[in-house]
Amino acid sequence: MAQTTLDAEPKEHAKKDTASMKAKEEEFIKSCRPLNEMLDSVRNVEGFPIGKDEDILALSEAPWYTACPNPYVNEFIKAFGTPYDEETDDYERKPYIGDVSEGKKDPIYNAHSYHTKVPYKAIMKFIEHYTDEGDVVFDGFCGTGMTGVAAQILNRSAILSDLSSIATFIAYNLNEYTNLNKFDKEVERVLQEVNDECGWLYETTHIDGTTKGEIVYTIFSEVLICPYCGNEYVVWDAAVDYENNIENILFDCPTCKAKINKSESEQAHYTFFDEITSTNVTQVKRVPVLINYSIKNKRFLKKPDKLDLIEPQANLTLLLEILK
Repeated sequence: MAQTTLDAEPKEHAKKDTASMKAKEEEFIKSCRPLNEMLDSVRNVEGFPIGKDEDILALSEAPWYTACPNPYVNEFIKAFGTPYDEETDDYERKPYIGDVSEGKKDPIYNAHSYHTKVPYKAIMKFIEHYTDEGDVVFDGFCGTGMTGVAAQILNRSAILSDLSSIATFIAYNLNEYTNLNKFDKEVERVLQEVNDECGWLYETTHIDGTTKGEIVYTIFSEVLICPYCGNEYVVWDAAVDYENNIENILFDCPTCKAKINKSESEQAHYTFFDEITSTNVTQVKRVPVLINYSIKNKRFLKKPDKLDLIEPQANLTLLLEILK
C-alpha cells in the first residue's frame, strides 16, 4: 500500500449531502492526529515514498488523502464502516451473472487517461450486487479512482490505494468535492494567462495583411531530395493535388522535371543547436504548407507567409526566454 485516498460520502457525482454525514466527517477529522505525528507509524510499510517528510506533508490533504500509506485507514473503517459480528452476520451473495458493457465516452471517465481503466458505470454493477448502502469499498489497485466514483454514486464509502503517486493524486482530486464555479474561474484564469504569454505562437496574419487569426491546425509536408538533380523538393508542392484530394505516386521534380516518386528519394535533414540539452540535433526536414485558421468563428485556409515560415528553432528560443 502506498498513497491512499479515503472517500466518506457521495459528493458531486451523487448529489447527496446529509447533515448527519457532515457531522460524522467533522467528528472523524477532529479525532485524527496531525499527519506529521503519524508518519513514523507507517514509515516501514512497503511502498512508503522515498522523499522528504515536508514534501509528503505538502502533497497530502490528511486525513482524506496522504502521499504515503494512510495511517488513518483503521479509524476510517471504524467511523464509517459496519463492525463485523460473526454471530449476527447473514451476508450472502450469489456470483454476479450478467453482461457488463459500458462505453468510454463519459466525461468523468475521459477526464484522465490511464492504462487498464474501467468505466465507473461498469464497476457500479458489481458494487451494487455485492455490497449495501453505507458499506466501505476497498480498491488496492485503484488507478485513477473509478471505483471511488462508482461507490460514491451508490452511497458507499471508499478506500483507494495505489503504488503510483500520480494515480492516487488523480483519484483523490476526481473523487473530492469541487466547487465548480471556482474551478471554472481558475481554469479561465490559467487559460488567459497562457494565452497572454504564448498566444502569439498560434497567430497568423489574414490574407488582408492586417487582421490576426488563430491557427486551428497546420499541415506539414516532408522535404525530399531528387535522385537525379540532388535538389530538395517539398512533397506537397510536387505530388499533391489538394483541390481534387489526390496524391500522385509519380510526379515531376520541380527543378529538373524528371519523373520521380517518393520511394526513390532520400529524406532531407537539418541540424540545429538545442539550448535545452546543449547539443546539436539533426531532424527530418518538414515545412508548413497549409494553415487552417479562424477569425470570429469563421474558418480560412492560406499558404504560409514569411512570418509563418520563421525557423521553428527561433520560436523555441523566444518561448524559452518567456519561460525563464
